[in-house]
Amino acid sequence: MIVDFNFEGKYVVVIGGGAEGYRKTLSFLDAGAKVLVISKTFSAGFKKLNSLRKVKLSTRDIGKGFSIIDDLSPRPDLFIVATNDRNLNLELAKQAKANNCMVLAVDNPSISDFTQLAIARIGDFRIAISTGGKSPAMARVLRKRIEKMIKKEDILQVQLQEFMRGILKQKVQDHKIRRRLLYAILKNDEIRKLLRNDEVDKAKALAMELIKDSLVNYRAQVS
Repeated sequence: MIVDFNFEGKYVVVIGGGAEGYRKTLSFLDAGAKVLVISKTFSAGFKKLNSLRKVKLSTRDIGKGFSIIDDLSPRPDLFIVATNDRNLNLELAKQAKANNCMVLAVDNPSISDFTQLAIARIGDFRIAISTGGKSPAMARVLRKRIEKMIKKEDILQVQLQEFMRGILKQKVQDHKIRRRLLYAILKNDEIRKLLRNDEVDKAKALAMELIKDSLVNYRAQVS
């Protein structure tokens, strides 16, 4: 089951100041989370994020037997372990779970509460690719392929559909009719051509005409 968590405003703690911790931090910052990173040392990327006040850094030497979760207040919504020591990651993950924290261990999907998917981001599109943790490398390859498949026309179509949905909700109560009209816009060759040529305003005007004519015909049929 693939679930899209809303991390906007959530408190995320990342253990590990290296490359993997940095990649995870960027993804959760992009999701709107508040991030604290704990490590003995930090990469240049982390130092830059800190200078821009995008993350908070806490310098600590974390070793086996060290219970860091007890010192965290408030408790994080998500606890990410991303050190280069697999055994340490396992121990920290178990401590966090014992304190009812959601856990993501970068090197151990079996103890994690979820796996982070490879996400293709193109305009308003968010496409998730998962191999169930079996091959993150292959997930990244597929993500890059999909990113190349999405065209500007597709991105503009999403914007047009959002605009027209707002119009239709005001004019049409029946959701089945709204859906049928939106699909008609989606499949209209002339509208697609206008979007392909970046003529969004003309595409909107044509979509409005299409809806107007369709509603006139529909009302004539039911009257």
